[in-house]
Formats: sequence, C-alpha cells, structure tokens
Amino acid sequence: MYEHVTTLRVRYAETDQMDIVYYGNYAQYFEVGRAECIRELGYTYKLMEELGVRMPVVHMEAQFLRPAHYDDLITIKTMLKELPAKHEISFHHEVYNERKKLLTTGKVVLFFIDSKTGKRMPIPIYLKEKLAPFFTDQAL
Repeated sequence: MYEHVTTLRVRYAETDQMDIVYYGNYAQYFEVGRAECIRELGYTYKLMEELGVRMPVVHMEAQFLRPAHYDDLITIKTMLKELPAKHEISFHHEVYNERKKLLTTGKVVLFFIDSKTGKRMPIPIYLKEKLAPFFTDQAL
C-alpha cells in the first residue's frame, strides 16, 4: 500500500452559514491529496499530460462522519491500496481534524486516457515502476 499525507487549513470561503465545510469542497480536498501524492512520486498532472496521459475522474464517493470548520487544520491521507493493473487507478482518502478525529472518507477512481486517441490505456510504465516497491505482494 502507498500512502501520502498532506495538510491544509480550511478557508472561510469553504464554509457555509453553519460554519461547516460545504460538502462539495471535499472533492477539492481529495484532489489536493491526489495531486500531492503523485507529486511525491516524482510526477505532476501537468507532466503526465505532457507525456500524453490524461486522468479524468470517473467515480467519486464520500462519507461524511464529522464536520470540519473554518480555520481547522485538516490532514488529508491518500492511499493506493492496490497497484493499478489496467486502465484505472483508485485513490482512497481519509480527512482528519487536528485532534486526529476522522471526519470524512472517500474514494475517487480515475482512468488513464491516451491524449492522442482518447482511449483508455494501461497505467504508464514509469508510474507503475515507481509504485511497484510499495506492492511487493502483487505481481508486476
């Protein structure tokens, strides 16, 4: 399993009249987690696109357990629980508050798409090779 952790502070504009983070903002929090996860592996979405790979979101789910509030420092834990074998990659997310209470869980599935053909493609080999050491129990 591969894990990455990043933090950010909840901005006022992300909350509603009840001083609670608006649920739609969790998609952006999950995106921050994914982008930083990929960056830690030595890639960015921009670089992936330059290499001819696009990664659209095809599925997202979230479960809201507790609220986050304005000015909370939240931790976004992003996990890859399995090495992608085909054309899709699943990111699992957990969002915690400063007291380490689990606030939200989520899962986001993306496809690898060839920029030229618009067709699904397998995980790029350079990304698979970076991830492989974290999944020694899975065959390449």
